[in-house]
Amino acid sequence: MSTHHNIESGTIMGTVSGTVLTVLVNIGSSDIIKTVVLAVLGAVVSFGVSLLLKWLLKKFK
Repeated sequence: MSTHHNIESGTIMGTVSGTVLTVLVNIGSSDIIKTVVLAVLGAVVSFGVSLLLKWLLKKFK
């Protein structure tokens, strides 16, 4: 006995696009800018720490 459910692609696309639009309307542009800046800062710090740890590992090996 199969329990697969068929969901039409139109229903999925409607749900996803409605969710995205609702989120975009409720988030201010300053929040988006702050999120982008924090994401970039986090990536730079993570990259820097990775390089530092790699350098320290080579130095003490």
